[in-house]
Amino acid sequence: MRVLVTGADGFVGRHLVRHLLEAGDEVAAGCRPGGPPVDWLRGAPAGARLEVVPLEITDDGSIAAALDRSPEAIVHLAAVASVRESRERPGEAWTVNAAGTARLASAAAALRESGRLDPAVLLISSAEVYGAGGEAARRETDPALPLSVYAASKLGAEIAALEAWRRTRLRMVIARPFPHTGPGQTRDYVVPAFLARLRTARREGAKTVPTGNLDPVRDLLDVRDVVAAYRLLLTAEPGEVYNVARGQGVSLGELFRRLADLVGVDAEPWPEPSLARRADIPYLVGDASKLRRATGWAPTMSLEQTLQGLVDAEAD
Repeated sequence: MRVLVTGADGFVGRHLVRHLLEAGDEVAAGCRPGGPPVDWLRGAPAGARLEVVPLEITDDGSIAAALDRSPEAIVHLAAVASVRESRERPGEAWTVNAAGTARLASAAAALRESGRLDPAVLLISSAEVYGAGGEAARRETDPALPLSVYAASKLGAEIAALEAWRRTRLRMVIARPFPHTGPGQTRDYVVPAFLARLRTARREGAKTVPTGNLDPVRDLLDVRDVVAAYRLLLTAEPGEVYNVARGQGVSLGELFRRLADLVGVDAEPWPEPSLARRADIPYLVGDASKLRRATGWAPTMSLEQTLQGLVDAEAD
């Protein structure tokens, strides 16, 4: 299968490209021009087929050039990918996340209508679109009530994607992944941020570690399980939305304590207002029954394995 991955040079994109190559797929890795080089091929199978393609998701010509590779499938990851970045640059978040998706969907739909190409398209949205909704596992039929610029722009992307599907029958599928982590994630996200602060506390002998609000409960997956779900969803029913979730919640406080034990730090969290989100979601756990029924997918890595792997990978 020939797969175009947008945002291939991001955290999830790098893992997805490697997963696709290991599965024997041919990959066009769409990367923003001028970014740092990425080594996808280290440890990949002999003969792995990879082309790095310059791609600016806000430029129609760049999108058209990427689609000239005649992909059989597209995984659309390119985005302003964090709540903090989107809050600081709301216009850019809407331009990239919502309008960028509309551009890509429109270009792919036009190719389908012309008979030149009929790719399966997987839009990677976010479980953040659900917003606050009580302490029940979220299902795809639950209302979307975003509480951040990031979540709202991702919901805008979903609307654009499904409009293209309804109008042209472009084979569009939407994934709503719940939080995930793994090797290579930046400190803008909670697990790497906790690890960095805990390591600093160990080096300095500190007895407290600054944190934001530790009450929220999250459904946390390993990125390698998430990208496996993405590949399976390329053959799922078009026009549908699928949660990618473990189905089990862990509070950020419990997550902090587990990481502290793994790092070997006897330190207490210390609330730092600047690290707290302005409008946090108290409980965000997903029901992935629909995904399991459609693809047979289930997580293969426990939370303990994921956390231990991160600690081992970043050992001092």
